[in-house]
Amino acid sequence: MTEDQSMKEPIQTDAAIIGAGPAGLFSVFELGLNDIKCHIVDILDKPGGQCAELYPEKPIYDIPAVPVCTGSELTQRLMEQIKPFNPVFHFGQMVQSLTKLDDGRWRLVTDEGTILDARLVIIAAGGGSFMPKRPPIKGIEDFEGSSVFYAVRKKETFRDKTIVIAGGGDSALDWALNLQPIAKRVTLVHRRDEFRAAPGSVGKMRALVAEGKMDLKIGNFSALAGEAGQVSQVTIVDADKNALDIPCDAILAFYGLTMKLGPVADFGIALKDNLIPVNTADFETSVPTIFAIGDINTYPGKMKLILSGFHEAALMAKKAFTYIHPDRRYRFQYTTSSSDLQGKLHVEKGTV
Repeated sequence: MTEDQSMKEPIQTDAAIIGAGPAGLFSVFELGLNDIKCHIVDILDKPGGQCAELYPEKPIYDIPAVPVCTGSELTQRLMEQIKPFNPVFHFGQMVQSLTKLDDGRWRLVTDEGTILDARLVIIAAGGGSFMPKRPPIKGIEDFEGSSVFYAVRKKETFRDKTIVIAGGGDSALDWALNLQPIAKRVTLVHRRDEFRAAPGSVGKMRALVAEGKMDLKIGNFSALAGEAGQVSQVTIVDADKNALDIPCDAILAFYGLTMKLGPVADFGIALKDNLIPVNTADFETSVPTIFAIGDINTYPGKMKLILSGFHEAALMAKKAFTYIHPDRRYRFQYTTSSSDLQGKLHVEKGTV
């Protein structure tokens, strides 16, 4: 289930997870087994974190019982695993503030205005937030959010627009192909006539260019023009230093991402070298009811492995149970033999 619209009224939930990478996704599973409902916030427009964004096709060899899988495949399997618990995702959003309410809950507010009131917070943000790399154009900040974008949150925003899309990876090609049918005109700009995107996407793009249905320009951004936040044209320069002005209503730049700790640094949690110290019994931070798992935490002997994040999620969920269900005794069970847990997973009798 995906929640795309900004919410003015606070959403009530047991746990708010910051980060939809492998550790965050597996947290949904472990929390779900303990009857804890989750909402997940991630700055990316899809689940998977680093696996999906930085190495979707890169093979991973150290997932137990899975000799090899790609980042995309691992994400797909984790998403399938958590389906029984119906988590709600808030993609394309960053948690900007975290404050404690009088009743002990935490209020998370995102840059899109979504408000989550949660009894627990699990920070599973990897090395921090993914921040888009800006094109090296003077004054581009004045146009960001109004006519210069680094992600597509609503396709309809670009209907009947003249769009320039910059980049040579999957995001750039995917959005060029997805927006071409609804945009007035799409121009793809890349510094060279070679692309890192899936060959099928590159082939579709070249076919559209050959048919005159979109444009491809080889060069680098050098300047843009416009006023009051509205871009009117972008200038690119090719390898021979020739300049070309391209009229446009909107620019989508996909130059990759950098990692920054971001607003997490302002949450009032103890930090050490831009990481969050935790105890190893339950991975709680210096602030009760706030946990940190995965690459963003630190403790003696820490190893930055996906496997470690899974282990941390399991122990975190055990402690989370005591906060959410203080009137219930925690009972350790195995999914292989517990009819209760199998019921939560919708396992049919006789299938195991």
